Amino acid sequence: MQVMKDDHEQAGTRGLDRPDLGGPDPAPVFGMLFDAHAAPLQRYLARRVGTETAHDLVAETFLVALRRRETYRPEAGTARAWLYGIATNLLRHHVRTETRALTATARLAAAGQTVSAGHDGRVAERVAAQSRAAQLAGALAELSVADRDTLLLVSWAGLEPGEVAEALGIPAGTVRSRLHRIRRWLRANAPESTKDNSSHEEEGESARR
Repeated sequence: MQVMKDDHEQAGTRGLDRPDLGGPDPAPVFGMLFDAHAAPLQRYLARRVGTETAHDLVAETFLVALRRRETYRPEAGTARAWLYGIATNLLRHHVRTETRALTATARLAAAGQTVSAGHDGRVAERVAAQSRAAQLAGALAELSVADRDTLLLVSWAGLEPGEVAEALGIPAGTVRSRLHRIRRWLRANAPESTKDNSSHEEEGESARR
């Protein structure tokens, strides 16, 4: 009985990874997608634009996904990559907010200060919560939107390069070459205390290829 249960759970996981969204009643499958992906998506977005904006973006992401469910093709990519792609497009309307937050965080980090996570500091609260991210914020603010999306979908969202390619609608080879170029640039331009970790990340990425 346990084997049958495990097989059923694994089949459910595979179905949730690439679900059929074309059924007459999308509510059940979207409920499962929300349970599986809303929390990590919210954490990722909060690190970029703050908690309050992230909550709004998560809600909007699922609303857009529901309206556009007929455009999802399971054979073309995972539901997670599809949702992060939608969220990334929505996030680009908040680029100025993110850039201001990163710049402010970098100034405070350079001055040896911390950003408050109170009501007035929520835009950068997730970034400032980690000292390395705070030190790296200035370099992240200088990246192009496309480069920043690529790097943070891997480093903060935890997507594999193939999923990032699906999310951004670009070839996987482009993602890998872009990551290599970005990390090389970061080693040259980021604070000294962040460079070793960036090198380790790239070594880990190479090992997964």
